[in-house]
Amino acid sequence: MSRWIWSLLLPLLLLLCLPSMCEVEAQVENRVIFLPGTFQNVSISQNETVQAMVSRIPSEVAYITMQFHTQHRNATLSYTRMPGLGLSLTAVDSGLLSALQPGQMSLSLFLSSPDGDSVAGTGVILLSSSTDPVPGACNMEFNLDIDPNVYIHYNLYETTIRFAPANVGYARGETPPVCDESTETNTCWRLQYDIYQYFLPENDLSERSLFSGFQAVADIQGMMENGKRVMTLLSPDMSMAVFNSIPGQGVIYSVIVRDPLLNTSASYIPVHTYACSFASTLDGCQTLGKISTKVFFTIAGLAGLFVCFFGHRFFKCELFCMGFSFAAFFFFVLITRTTELDYDVRLAVSAVIGVVGGVLLVMSWWRFGSVMACIIVVGLMLGFLIASTILFTPLGDIDVFRHSDVVFWVTFCCIMIIVPLFFVRWPREGNITTCGVVGAYALILAVNAYIYTSLSYITLNILKRFLNNNFSAVFTDVPFQTIDYIMITVWVVVGVCGVILQLYRERSRPFFPPSPYLMWLQERERRKTNVLDPSHHFPSLPNRLLARARQLTKRMEPAGEHTPLLL
Repeated sequence: MSRWIWSLLLPLLLLLCLPSMCEVEAQVENRVIFLPGTFQNVSISQNETVQAMVSRIPSEVAYITMQFHTQHRNATLSYTRMPGLGLSLTAVDSGLLSALQPGQMSLSLFLSSPDGDSVAGTGVILLSSSTDPVPGACNMEFNLDIDPNVYIHYNLYETTIRFAPANVGYARGETPPVCDESTETNTCWRLQYDIYQYFLPENDLSERSLFSGFQAVADIQGMMENGKRVMTLLSPDMSMAVFNSIPGQGVIYSVIVRDPLLNTSASYIPVHTYACSFASTLDGCQTLGKISTKVFFTIAGLAGLFVCFFGHRFFKCELFCMGFSFAAFFFFVLITRTTELDYDVRLAVSAVIGVVGGVLLVMSWWRFGSVMACIIVVGLMLGFLIASTILFTPLGDIDVFRHSDVVFWVTFCCIMIIVPLFFVRWPREGNITTCGVVGAYALILAVNAYIYTSLSYITLNILKRFLNNNFSAVFTDVPFQTIDYIMITVWVVVGVCGVILQLYRERSRPFFPPSPYLMWLQERERRKTNVLDPSHHFPSLPNRLLARARQLTKRMEPAGEHTPLLL
């Protein structure tokens, strides 16, 4: 009997409990459970707040850092469900640090979308002990009381990162040590800051690639194994660093603070940048290559390929290309430093002036016949490329070059001027070598207009330093990945083949073709003095033109009788 009653009451009880069950499920949908050290993908819907929870925190943990990353949409990470000033941070790479109280075993933080759009990202929670430094605990500049974030700003030339100083670690419930009371070794002044850099795969703007990169370098061990330490700052130094901007190249920056006394460390929140905007429709990350740039460098690449294999044989074409490059580069820098013209206009004006420069170099050789003067200009082009390549290596990141423009430019000019000196002794070999090396590099620049390669920054770094007064403090590291090694191989193979081919073809020819103007003077003098030469009896050019004009206006009478051709 009782079994029959329960069979009637059970459906009624299920109907009564259904609303409460639905309500619990709805709350679960807005809650994400994080496991320490494990990345969790989170999707934040429109006008939704997601609660991020971590529980069963060990007692030896003194504070917890949560970081959340999106590709280009802002997300708000907050201590409270309703974000407030000093209690939240809105950014694409955001993080909060929570100091735990004695006995506390769980923690909740909140994620929301500030723009009312859906946001997808990935987050992780990292645990730290009382002996580890506390990132951003001596913050005096930013809004959060304890700010473990790295703030990033970029422009066309440089990328700047800034962060708040850290403090030494302390246990749960203890009063944090005073930051600026003294500079003794038992205070935060003993801390050191290692700046790390991690390059994402080249020409890859996907979200998957970015999230994989963060998973590789989010903690201390991952960044030390996969990233590159570029500098170390001491506590008296300014808590900032400047790097070279590489538009379209994803880079993750991180700061690891070390306590040399206790041999412990902690990580700030890593940040990323592509040095371009995903929202811009004119010059965004997806549309970096301007049509004008593609056209300009495509023509330059074809001309470089011609010079690489046939430059010495067609000497006038080579001189025009070298004069064009020299004048176009110089006036692009001059126009950019002195005017505010649009990029396309500057490029067009520089190209026109480059044509004038190429014509002037050819005409100077045609008129004066001084091969050595023209070869010096050609040698300066090779010297420029060699100096740029040397300072593109890690040698260019030595402190004396970064902190002193005078030392940098003196070294650059010395290398650039030394190269043409070899042309005095071996002019033909030097000219052919320049054709091969510079022509092959022009081909690399043409490829870079369509497929990103770091080799373009060999000359682009020098151009940026010309255009920006503060570029000397920038780290010029660029990633070297598979495409770069392929392009280095192409550069070497094409350049060597061009040099060998021209040396072989020109081995039995004169060193340089004679000047057309000097040849014309010699021919005219020969005609004046050699009366046996039939050309000596030719009328002058004005008389020949006058005779031709008379033929066009006067009917010529037949000279005499014509006899038909007999077969």
